Amino acid sequence: MRGDLLRAYFSRRTLVSLYNLFFTISRTLLTSFPLSLIMPNSNDGGADSESESVPLLDLSKPSSPISFPIKSLQYLKSRSYFDSFHFQFNRSTVPLRRDLPNNRPRVLVCHDMKGGYVEDKWVQGCENDAGYAIWHWYLMDVFVYFSHSLVTLPPPCWTNTAHRHGVKIMKVFTFLCVYGNVKKVLGTFITEWDEGKAACKEMLATKESAQMYAERLSELATSLGFDGWLINIENEIDKEQIPNLMEFVSHLTEVLHLSTPGSLVIWYDSVTVHGHLKWQDHLNEKNKPFFDLCDGIFMNYTWKESYPKLSAEVAGDRKYDVYMGIDVFGRGSFGGGQWTVNTALDLLKRNNVSAAIFAPGWVYETAQPPNFHTAQNKWWSLVEKSWGIVQTYPQALPFYSDFNQGFGNHVSLEGRQLSDAPWYNISCQSLQPLLEFKEDNTDIIQVTIDTRDASYNGGGNIVFKGRLKGDVYFTARLFKPLLQLSSSPITVSYSVKSDETCKLGLLLSFSSASHGTKSILVAPQEPIPRLDHMFLKCLVTSEQTVSEWTVHETSLVMDEHTLTEISAFCYRTENSTKASEYVALLGHISIKDHVQLLQQNFVSLPPASSWVIEAHNIELVPGNFGSKILRVKLEWKHKHLEDSGLPVYNVYAENVKSTGELRSRKVLEKPRSERVFLGISHVPAYYVSELVVDSDVKGVSFVVQPCGEDGLWRKLDDSPNLLVDLEGLS
Repeated sequence: MRGDLLRAYFSRRTLVSLYNLFFTISRTLLTSFPLSLIMPNSNDGGADSESESVPLLDLSKPSSPISFPIKSLQYLKSRSYFDSFHFQFNRSTVPLRRDLPNNRPRVLVCHDMKGGYVEDKWVQGCENDAGYAIWHWYLMDVFVYFSHSLVTLPPPCWTNTAHRHGVKIMKVFTFLCVYGNVKKVLGTFITEWDEGKAACKEMLATKESAQMYAERLSELATSLGFDGWLINIENEIDKEQIPNLMEFVSHLTEVLHLSTPGSLVIWYDSVTVHGHLKWQDHLNEKNKPFFDLCDGIFMNYTWKESYPKLSAEVAGDRKYDVYMGIDVFGRGSFGGGQWTVNTALDLLKRNNVSAAIFAPGWVYETAQPPNFHTAQNKWWSLVEKSWGIVQTYPQALPFYSDFNQGFGNHVSLEGRQLSDAPWYNISCQSLQPLLEFKEDNTDIIQVTIDTRDASYNGGGNIVFKGRLKGDVYFTARLFKPLLQLSSSPITVSYSVKSDETCKLGLLLSFSSASHGTKSILVAPQEPIPRLDHMFLKCLVTSEQTVSEWTVHETSLVMDEHTLTEISAFCYRTENSTKASEYVALLGHISIKDHVQLLQQNFVSLPPASSWVIEAHNIELVPGNFGSKILRVKLEWKHKHLEDSGLPVYNVYAENVKSTGELRSRKVLEKPRSERVFLGISHVPAYYVSELVVDSDVKGVSFVVQPCGEDGLWRKLDDSPNLLVDLEGLS
């Protein structure tokens, strides 16, 4: 907590000076007095010390899957990470759908949230629905995950959702003297204090050692599915080791590009080519040699007004590879960060260089009013107004979104509630709508994403609430796609929950080189005639009621057109006699190619007979009041396809209480009252860590329900299942 407060008010340079003073005083104390006089007694109060009562986690043994950093060069060198129980759970399974643009400045975001590995460390999710999340992916190109550990490996939830939105993700590799920072998604390598300086000496001892550690980092990025590294060397480097440092940067860039095409290695502006820890704040002869060896440079955030232009001139044709740092906390940052972050962004945009936004978690960490959700939307609206939308999606079919933000207090499937427990798992975030934030909102309809009301799928929906009178209508931007369509029909479907007078349609905007622009309304019924001028035609949908939700569907052909916008269209039935209050919930949107519809049932979601599911690391231990706790690792694979991974698997369990049922009963045959939704996995494995079973339970049936990227899922009776016999385990 004290570290967080210091970070909020002091710059890195100030902290370096404070550290040097503190280190001198502490060294004097430690050499002048016995440790017993200045260190607390571990037995004070008669209690065991914390280190004794909380043993270190053995990463090789089964436990709830977590994401964790690598804290020593030895662990990195030995490749021990790949032997941990948690490795297979930490792989990202969502491929990046595009490369970085080379025709415009870019936006890099470094999350730096409370030191990293908070709620997001729980790979299978946790129960804190108030954890930190980002959903404005359409405003960034690169995402960097940061912590203060030697090698920061981004939790797969960030990589999965960033890639889903077209954002690269990176980690930071940092040698740090005092204070560290590091969509593609990048990771972090960081060394701090004297221990960090010693690590630098070891890593850069020879050209061969520098190459070896570069290859270890490249292997980690490729194996875990993220997109590169931010290298942050924030301590002095012996001058004779500078050639090896440059070899490290060069070799890492080369081998990473070979193993992961489109990957990034970005240098942080800290140590100079002479080995001095001296932030330059702009591109010059002291840091450009590192810039020339990799894919870009993240400039320190204490730059002056003239520095972006100077940096662009030095970079020449590579000016978009210069990322000028902006500290959202405002510590010495041009424009002051916080609610005036757009001051720096506007200047960078005018000078045609890229931006590196550091610590947008400021909104969350400082509890900006009135609440996190509103404050987050308000802050990111500043970025949009300054920089504009940089991500357009969807760009390919199928397209599906249920507006899930990666947290909530329930989970639903086709309108049926699977769980009413709070949860947090950013991997579950679907493509996020581009809702516009208006601080003094005077619109007749308020548009918000809601996680409290019932959902059609997942844990969220879009709520349209306000007043509509007579023939008044309301539109709201949802998505900005770039979908080039062919002569094959497309099917558009969406789900709505409302009363019979509140109608909700989708307004689709198209462009064509030969036919110009046009709009088509997809709606449950024709709106009033006076609105006909708004669109080319109205396609009336077919309807199907599913658990209080109405699913609307229609098909159309728009050959040689590009779908450029999807908007909500709110209106009331003609001659409605009810009050003007309008409330409608949008549960999902799906767009599929007709050919894909014909193929999806078997190809995308193979039946149960095509899968093999196994149980490993089974453990049954005593629980409370005569119950038992089952722990087991489930793994599954397709019998015939080597690469059979799907985006999502729902995992269920059902108790079996008699020996006869163990022998003869089909899994999930009625009665099904004891079936329990356990959770969601994004890899073909799931660890059941604390399943409480009563003493009379003889076995547990596990069912793994495959789900496709198009929002479809296998029926439970046709999903892979496994019966675990508990008799003889205890």
